[in-house]
Amino acid sequence: MTVLSVNVNKVAVLRNSRGGDEPSVVGAAEAAIAAGAGGITVHPRPDQRHIRPDDVFALADVVSGRVEYNLEGNPFAPPRAGYPGFIALVEAVRPQQATLVPDGDGQLTSDHGFDLRRDAGRLRPLVTRLKELGARVSLFMDAGADALELACEIGADRIEIYTGPYASAFAAGDPGAALERCAATAREAVALGLGVNAGHDLSQANLGRFLGEVPGVLEVSIGHALIGEALHAGLAPTVQAYLRVIAQAGAAAGSAATG
Repeated sequence: MTVLSVNVNKVAVLRNSRGGDEPSVVGAAEAAIAAGAGGITVHPRPDQRHIRPDDVFALADVVSGRVEYNLEGNPFAPPRAGYPGFIALVEAVRPQQATLVPDGDGQLTSDHGFDLRRDAGRLRPLVTRLKELGARVSLFMDAGADALELACEIGADRIEIYTGPYASAFAAGDPGAALERCAATAREAVALGLGVNAGHDLSQANLGRFLGEVPGVLEVSIGHALIGEALHAGLAPTVQAYLRVIAQAGAAAGSAATG
């Protein structure tokens, strides 16, 4: 079944807006794990706008031996005051998965995947180093991206399909074309021997259809919508609602395969 990895960045945004330690990022991770989440995701950025390096360390202690830890970040961003760099953080906390994302300092949120024809050469030694550190390596990729075979050639284990365009199309009532691009990319990745993750703007409303039509999705990383929904329903019930959506999609897929 698809693993739900809960991204707790937005909890850190709320904490940082006031200062101090509340709401607790560690507490949110604990609640998500207790509710059944299969992983915790964080995306520390050099400007420390939400998750900070000290959070990365604190969460590593909480997650260790319980669920998967997925650390996201731009491996090209240089270290600076208060931020040691993505590779250094992975070396320090040894997450199960390192998801590489080509986000710039000025981006509000991740909004595009790698151009492998341009970036593969620079990524190759970084992928090698991350795998030496014991991390599964996933590359953030646009649906419909070309040269996906280069992800295999540089040693990546998975891709994470950027689902923002699908979520926007779903909200507009016409997700068909965006969904097919995601499905085609997933099929190509699987044929190449790559695992498939997905993330960005997935929600309870659009996740079921996505999983029903995109094959082979091993993991979804969900933060913004999940934390927003949890403000109304509570974190544990919201995590459990997502797990029901995933289970229902898996059951439907199983019925279709045996029908």
